[in-house]
Amino acid sequence: MARIKIDLPAHFSFSTRIPVRIQDINYGNHVGNDAIVSILHEARIQYLLHTGYKELDHETGTGTIMTDIAVAYKGEGFQGDIFTVEIAASSFHPFGFELFYRITTDRHAQTIVIAEAKTGMLYFDYNTHKMKKLPLEMKTALDTIPA
Repeated sequence: MARIKIDLPAHFSFSTRIPVRIQDINYGNHVGNDAIVSILHEARIQYLLHTGYKELDHETGTGTIMTDIAVAYKGEGFQGDIFTVEIAASSFHPFGFELFYRITTDRHAQTIVIAEAKTGMLYFDYNTHKMKKLPLEMKTALDTIPA
């Protein structure tokens, strides 16, 4: 079986901590794949706010929209874990960029990688439902990493 391979950057410009909640746990008694995607979403919102942007600016009707997602699960997360989610932006083009994520937790004096992920992001006009050119100011605010 072919596995998804995500080439993570050497440097992450942002990090946040997100506790695992009881509702994140599935019947296997570990964090479910749906919860991982929700945790990535929460971390992305925090990252954008950190750079001075929102996923959706209600005044202008513009923001970002996710075009794709890839997640490679590396380890199990459990209720009580506190995840560290690191994020970096890269692969800028006129209408968007990619975000890279690494989720880890510290357990028993070890850092355990829970998941690695990548999302494709477009700058989007929610009023016209069309992609829009990524503002230079936003590109500058996001941490670029070498391709």
